[in-house]
Amino acid sequence: MNLDFENNEMILRENALVALSNEINKDLKKKAYMHVKRMSDVILSIIGLIILSPIFLLLALFVKLDSKGPVFFAHTRIGKNGKKFKMYKFRTMYENAEDMIKDFTPEQMKEWKENYKLTNDPRVTKVGKILRKTSLDELPQIINILKGELSIIGPRPVTNPELEKYGNNKDEFLSVTPGLTGYWQANGRSNTTYEQRMEMELYYCKNMSFLLDLKIFFKTILTVLKREGAV
Repeated sequence: MNLDFENNEMILRENALVALSNEINKDLKKKAYMHVKRMSDVILSIIGLIILSPIFLLLALFVKLDSKGPVFFAHTRIGKNGKKFKMYKFRTMYENAEDMIKDFTPEQMKEWKENYKLTNDPRVTKVGKILRKTSLDELPQIINILKGELSIIGPRPVTNPELEKYGNNKDEFLSVTPGLTGYWQANGRSNTTYEQRMEMELYYCKNMSFLLDLKIFFKTILTVLKREGAV
């Protein structure tokens, strides 16, 4: 009887050690992944800023000549662990865009409240429409990547009202550094509902890996080239 008890106790200890070892290995792999990912973000963002600097200047000129207002637009978003930051974009809307919301039709207001964007937004400038279609308006976010506020791949950063929609999943969503592009953008973008977007973002948070990042990176390139889901 004592022998059976000792054997059972030994098995339990071995199982506990195996579980602990697996947890440690999992933690080490995650730390290695995050370290390599950050190093890649820094290196690629520096290269990107150098190579794309002529395009930056040209787009800045187009934005300035198209309508009144600043070249860049900085919007407050919620980053990793709930830290707020200013996300940069080329300005794509008229300077009085906020005031124009009160002139939305009932249909536009309904779409705005549901998805936080419009398919045909009257606030978007002529140049802004081109920048959004080609995703060139997001190039200044390379600066956010260099600063560590964004990663190249990750869930898109949200505003406070959007964050509330995640409910009990908020902490999991905020545990990951947001990205310039991500699983949602590579899989439908504006062709999806906001609920579908949240499901995709949370899927990435739970399954992030080197392989998934590579798939998203190349799929995003194809999506941008095909201009799928951009508004």
